[in-house]
Amino acid sequence: MTTETHVLRPHRHLLASGVIAALALTTPLFAVAYWLTIGSGGWQITLAVHVLVAVVAILAVLQFRRTKVVVSPEGVRERGFLGRVSEIPEREIGALCLVEIYRDNALDTQPNLFILDRAGVPSIRLRGQYWSRADMEDLADVLDRPLVSPEESVTLSELRSTQPGWLYWFERIPLLTWM
Repeated sequence: MTTETHVLRPHRHLLASGVIAALALTTPLFAVAYWLTIGSGGWQITLAVHVLVAVVAILAVLQFRRTKVVVSPEGVRERGFLGRVSEIPEREIGALCLVEIYRDNALDTQPNLFILDRAGVPSIRLRGQYWSRADMEDLADVLDRPLVSPEESVTLSELRSTQPGWLYWFERIPLLTWM
């Protein structure tokens, strides 16, 4: 087990992609809204909505920057994007399971690291969309726990039928994963 603290952060490109997408969506909308309201005198409402959207965007960026996984001698603590904190003490960590899950409608896979407690219940999950494989493997090295990895990649449906407790609530409902 590590004697120092390691901090893992999600992929940086996600923040840039989110900011670019938000700007691409809001810039034309607000440009048209200003163009339509400046002449009629209702531009103050547009400005107020624009400021509100900017504040929400800034809060989202701050939340993203606060998202992290901290590995310390005491255990592992994950702070998710929406502020949810999950932690597992070092003495409770059983094994680490790295599962390759096929992406929806694609032939490639993404790694998913499940940190299991001694009873085999997942406490923390790192998904490949947000965390790098190198970070997942480093986490296993730092924790000095066995990294179990099934030989075959699985689909979300297969994981849903074999290990439903490992998935988030919305992944357990097939209709929601198609949306």
